Amino acid sequence: MDQSFRTISRTGYVSELYKLIQRDGNVFRRFDEVEFIETPLHVAADEGCIGFAMEMMKLKPSFARKLNQQGLSPIHLALEKGHKEMVLRFLQMDKDLVRVTGKNGETPLHYICKVGNHDSLLETFLKACPDCIRDITTENRSGLHIAAENKRLDVLKILIRMLKKRDYYREEVNRKDEDGNTALHIAARNNQTQMLKLLLSSKADKYATNQSDLTTLGVAEQHNNRESIRILRGRFIPGVSNIKSKWEKQIAKYVEKVSSIIFDDLDNISSDDRNALLVVLGLLLTGTYQATLSPPGGVWQGDNTEWSKRSKVLGRSVLDQPSFLIFYIPTYVVFMVTFFLTLALLKPFPQGFKKTIQVLLSFFAICFDQSVSFLTPTNLHLKLC
Repeated sequence: MDQSFRTISRTGYVSELYKLIQRDGNVFRRFDEVEFIETPLHVAADEGCIGFAMEMMKLKPSFARKLNQQGLSPIHLALEKGHKEMVLRFLQMDKDLVRVTGKNGETPLHYICKVGNHDSLLETFLKACPDCIRDITTENRSGLHIAAENKRLDVLKILIRMLKKRDYYREEVNRKDEDGNTALHIAARNNQTQMLKLLLSSKADKYATNQSDLTTLGVAEQHNNRESIRILRGRFIPGVSNIKSKWEKQIAKYVEKVSSIIFDDLDNISSDDRNALLVVLGLLLTGTYQATLSPPGGVWQGDNTEWSKRSKVLGRSVLDQPSFLIFYIPTYVVFMVTFFLTLALLKPFPQGFKKTIQVLLSFFAICFDQSVSFLTPTNLHLKLC
């Protein structure tokens, strides 16, 4: 860059800029011809000359996406130097600048994830361009990976909170980098217990394996991170973890499939059909509850001598164990399916009314479960407990 141009860019004299343009109308041509070059906008961003930078943005918007020889754009430089107001003005001019990739494919969002959320710029970036959270580096690392690597719990919390509002939430939480590591793997390696808890509560898959075929628990054990091992184990039983993982995935798959069959069409039914269905479901709930209180054959009654001889307890069902299970299992299934269908049908109702009914139905379900427990034949009850 010409020294006079550099001086003008550093001092921020817009009037001097136009004097250069008057002398040579093609003064910016050389910057366009070179692929990687330091432009006047880079210099202004580095120095914090906002007025000059905004003037350059209007004259040459393309300079905002130009990379210098170090692989940095003007907004990257402004971030590195801590010129918050400059960064905000860049985004006002072009909100997509938050997705400009520089060296190693890093965006301004990735830089914040690395150094921390100073001046609350992360929230500003995500508000300006929500999908920038999906941008990845050349190592296939997202902001979550970078936050975990640099132990930025504050950044991770914000990213997770934002992701929960998006359809691709689970996909991004479990994204793997080029080594097959998820953010959870990195947190386990660095023994970041709070990050582990946050990610696990946010649907992170602790059974996912990296290219070394290690789960997050395996990574924690490899580095002897005892606190992380304790958190990750939980119900993680050595020797059967893989089997359990497969069963959990199969169960989740079938539950999701059944749920979609049952609930997908509920949003499309008319209000009259909804009301009629609520009446039918109400009858099913009361019917199954009443059937539970009055099981076939009744309950044991008599004096204490008779109970002790028969090893029966007052109020327990007279049915033997197999017969009781044949009665109990279908009744319980009908009640629970009806219960969840009723909850699903309450969706259009006012929030306060809906919450009240949900609480009442929850108590009703507890009473039903307790009733079944009280009526269970003694031997079966002891086995179940």
